[in-house]
Amino acid sequence: MTQSWNPATYEANGAFVPALGAGVLEWLAPQPGERILDLGCGDGQLTAKIAAAGANVVGVDASSAMIEGAKSRGIDARVCNAEALPFDHEFDAVFSNAALHWVRNQDAMLAGVKRALKPGGRFVAEMGGHGNVAAILVALTAVLERHGFGSLEDGVNYYPAPQVYSERLAAHGFAVEEMQLIPRPTPLPAGMAAWLTTFRSGVLEAVPEHLRATVIDETVAILEPALRDEQGNWTGDYVRLRSIAHA
Repeated sequence: MTQSWNPATYEANGAFVPALGAGVLEWLAPQPGERILDLGCGDGQLTAKIAAAGANVVGVDASSAMIEGAKSRGIDARVCNAEALPFDHEFDAVFSNAALHWVRNQDAMLAGVKRALKPGGRFVAEMGGHGNVAAILVALTAVLERHGFGSLEDGVNYYPAPQVYSERLAAHGFAVEEMQLIPRPTPLPAGMAAWLTTFRSGVLEAVPEHLRATVIDETVAILEPALRDEQGNWTGDYVRLRSIAHA
């Protein structure tokens, strides 16, 4: 399942993602003159903040549309598959926010990150952790199953537990300094239908067109009692996994 991204839609419906990246950016603590790789840079909002700290930053993302958005901010941004990073021991740090859970081959990605870093370089990342958007995915999968498309959610994202990911990092030669699983109930100002349209576009595009609105409506109806308050405000049941490790 290939997720598609539209910079305008992402900015309208998913602006909370880079806005909530301040915590992991603090862990990165970019320094003037450092060379930093932003892995899964999206439209470059956080990449620009890293550059503003005086670092020499390169942004990579699999989405050519998002890369164009990042370039419009003046960022050195390149289309690149996270599973095939071409860099060789040239970065002081690799940074990633809200991107790694979209990577299918985690081992290929981690091997590439390790290879991209200078000896002792740091890998600072935040991704979806165990339990992330669990209610949303249970509801959506149930609706898809009802219509005969239950397998579409299989393997879309990877949301590991801390111990599991610590062991995975260690297997690639990283020394884990700190890792936290952070429950983060997240307001969704654009609502649940907009969240599904933005963050499950790949799944929805695989549903026959005449069924898509029905799938969205039925998923929203299931989630209303749990994630929508009496004033109509939606909250996503986000859980993040934040880590810092050294090559």
